[in-house]
Amino acid sequence: MLKHLFTLIWNKKKQNALLISEMLISFLVIFAVCSLLVYYYQNYKKPMGLEYEHVWVVNYSNALKTMNNDSLSLYYESLRKLLKSMPEVKEISFSSANIPFSQTTNQGALSRDIHKIAHVNWYQVEDSYKNTLQMQVLEGRWFDKQDAVGKESHVVINESLKEEAFGHGDAVGKFLSTYDGKDGMKVIGVIQDVKVRGDYAASGVSVYKQLDTAAFQWLSSILISVDANASAAFESHLYKTIANYMKNANVEIEHLTNKRKNANYFTLVPMIVLLVVACFLVINVALGLFGVLWYNINKRRGEIGLRRAVGATGRSVSTQLVGEALVLATLSLILGTFFAIQFPLLNIFDLPASIYITAIILSIAFIYTLVLICSLYPGKQAAAIYPAVALHEE
Repeated sequence: MLKHLFTLIWNKKKQNALLISEMLISFLVIFAVCSLLVYYYQNYKKPMGLEYEHVWVVNYSNALKTMNNDSLSLYYESLRKLLKSMPEVKEISFSSANIPFSQTTNQGALSRDIHKIAHVNWYQVEDSYKNTLQMQVLEGRWFDKQDAVGKESHVVINESLKEEAFGHGDAVGKFLSTYDGKDGMKVIGVIQDVKVRGDYAASGVSVYKQLDTAAFQWLSSILISVDANASAAFESHLYKTIANYMKNANVEIEHLTNKRKNANYFTLVPMIVLLVVACFLVINVALGLFGVLWYNINKRRGEIGLRRAVGATGRSVSTQLVGEALVLATLSLILGTFFAIQFPLLNIFDLPASIYITAIILSIAFIYTLVLICSLYPGKQAAAIYPAVALHEE
């Protein structure tokens, strides 16, 4: 039976070549969509790594204009005490501008012996940063005041950086250096990965460094953890308090919940565009496949009538037409899988191989399902052809 189907397809190879090409392109597009979906789903399953629901961000500019670090430290320390005196404020932390869910990034490179690590996210944070966002320390500890006066430069890394730099071994007490290998930094803690780009994006590799007093020259963000009952009236009061303290400053208050939604929308835009393109392509392929099968039935009515006249059942005729469509799909999937398997083999886009393998399996299942659905009705129509009518028309 299978040999017969291949013979029929080969005899009409020019007619079937376009259909195979359409299914091949559909498979590749579906493979791209499934790869993104699996990637987003795997990221979505991972814990967020921080508390964002009751955290506000104060962005400010044009604050105290002085180059004296001690004056700046006293100025912002007074602001800290003023804000923490409010009953609704639980914790505050000054931070670099690359706060969670923002579009601001600060990336560099690190090295571990001869191993180079690129695209490392650098965060300049205070001791209170962990408690403000309720981050989880997995190994070692977070910063304390003693780290600011020590001779060694201390850093905290996330678990992804630990895995890439140290594998499954211990990271606490070991050293990392800048890309040129000059500045050594001692790892004092490992924190849980934080999805700073939203629910669907990977956390990446990150290193956290303690702020010093000189950092107040360029800082422009304050993270404030507030009580769950903090209202819009308190937000207005908070804004007026900060604006009155920072004369002639531009003050803006944002909520991390809103920034998280915006980050998710920004991440999902490529997925939505690709889904729209894929839907149009799948619809066109489905209509083309349905039309070709319908045309073949009308063109082969004499052949079908003759088969029915010599004893073929309607089910066998229907099975043959469905089988021909599935064989065409198989040929296109063999070619498509050859191209798709290159992604995990060549480590394209630096994604885990499991994502591509899962996407290939899902894409194959989708194409077979699509072909089966599009061929069932024409096959049923072919099975309903009466031998006498078909031979009479012929």
